[in-house]
Amino acid sequence: MPYHAPLTDFDLILRHVVPLAPVQATDRFAEATEDMRQAILTEAGRMCEERLAPLQRQGDLHPAHLDNGVVRTSPGFADGFRAIAEGGWIGMSADPEYGGMGLPMMLATAVNDMLSGSCLAIQLAPLMGQGQIEALENHASDEIKARFLPKLISGEWAGTMNLTEPQAGSDVGALRTKAEPLGDGSYAITGQKIYISWADNDFTENVCHLVLARLPDARPGTKGISLFIVPRHIPDADGNPGERNDLRVVSLEHKMGLHGSPTAVMEYSGAKGWLVGEPHDGMRAMFTMMNNARLGVGVQGIGVAEAATQAALSYAMERKQGRSPIQNGTGTIIDHADVRRMLATMRADTFAARAIAFACAQAIDLAHATGDAGWEARAALLTPIAKAFGTETGIRVAELGVQVHGGMGYIEETGAAQYSRDVRVTAIYEGTNGIQAMDLVGRKMMDGGEAMAALLDEVESHAEGLRGSLPALAEPVWQASETLRETVESLAEQGDLNARFAGAVPFLMGFARVLGGHYHLKAAESEGADSARGRLARFYIERLLPEHASLLAQASAGAEALYALSPEDLGA
Repeated sequence: MPYHAPLTDFDLILRHVVPLAPVQATDRFAEATEDMRQAILTEAGRMCEERLAPLQRQGDLHPAHLDNGVVRTSPGFADGFRAIAEGGWIGMSADPEYGGMGLPMMLATAVNDMLSGSCLAIQLAPLMGQGQIEALENHASDEIKARFLPKLISGEWAGTMNLTEPQAGSDVGALRTKAEPLGDGSYAITGQKIYISWADNDFTENVCHLVLARLPDARPGTKGISLFIVPRHIPDADGNPGERNDLRVVSLEHKMGLHGSPTAVMEYSGAKGWLVGEPHDGMRAMFTMMNNARLGVGVQGIGVAEAATQAALSYAMERKQGRSPIQNGTGTIIDHADVRRMLATMRADTFAARAIAFACAQAIDLAHATGDAGWEARAALLTPIAKAFGTETGIRVAELGVQVHGGMGYIEETGAAQYSRDVRVTAIYEGTNGIQAMDLVGRKMMDGGEAMAALLDEVESHAEGLRGSLPALAEPVWQASETLRETVESLAEQGDLNARFAGAVPFLMGFARVLGGHYHLKAAESEGADSARGRLARFYIERLLPEHASLLAQASAGAEALYALSPEDLGA
């Protein structure tokens, strides 16, 4: 399907809304100049438009399948992955010592956005590799780094993560996979894992699995979990793939969407692996990978939202139906108020979600570059918001895209339904959005709401400064931020954690609504209230931002009404 890289959006955000400049000003990222930024995003955008977008329908119509124990990938996917690998896009943010570019996460986020919009099924493969690379960089021994990182960064080898087991689901602490010492520094890994994205392929020399397992002396729960790297082929003395390891793909799942991305049940039968990090400290190491992946998954939603919006807009500007209700209209359905409303919602929410993701990436970059605790707290705070709001935006926007197409949206040939089917899983994997919201009102409020207050100080200060020049836009953002601040303070004082959890999802979405207003206001400030961006900001602030009030009211309602309903009541 046609896809156009949103370079204009990236340029606006990285210059004025969530600027790259503070990151470029650090010693760590001083080489990420403005010229480099433009060259990288232009080249990545060209690859996505020309090499990956044509694979979108191929993966859906010709799914990956299992052939005598070997995963056969969709037509063209091998060439697509090679294009990603040869461009260096897998290791954009990786350590240059092992072949990475060492570029900011902000640029990697933009590239992942485009990869997701052009073909989400194939983008999952490098995303898994990126998460594994970061986990190894931060936790693995020098020996493991030297053996695995260069191959993962180059794309010669692929990476996965193996957390979930049939009996455990999101309760990772209930896993049963065992790790037995072999006496030579390696371990025999035995167990079964499910929902493993890109667990195998037919285009890389090797596939390396990060596997959570228990050592013989492990205690129950998450504090008894260790992390191991388990390759499909055991590297020989020269670092090349050697003998086949004792692991296999049992089956591939039959999924609602993402047919081009193989999702496997994996069986480990005494497979050889190596410990990553310290014994019984696997969750800390795995969370390094998962946090990277959570931002990446949020960006997946945004990329699909972009592609769905482009497809819906193209259709609306061509489809003629009924009489135009406005003078000098186009004569197509985009003249109709409700179609215009849907398209404006799609574009405005995509921009808001994209800006939030870039703000999260900026905080990650500045935390890495400066070691400042404030930036670390900001990154931790924004990660669940970026993941949940990005994916919810992808789902809502793709659904609206089907509606804009009308009856043709329900016909598979248009491709509109595929966006909706593909993106739906993003709200589930890498921690469901409910878990993200519980993290936001739980762990992220353990500081009494201090990190949230610091962010809201910036939002209010910016809106306060624009009350004179952009009063119609700045005042509602300031007021919404005040309502959010009051809710944060109330929840921080709420001692009953389950009462917080009862309103966690509305709280997260209300928080995102306010942040979206803040970033739209910054865009309007940059380009003027009468510009296209200013008009889009007006739409968001007038029509979407007011949702924050009802969302935050739900967040403060507590759990009593939920538990007043018995299971029998719910079945009535």
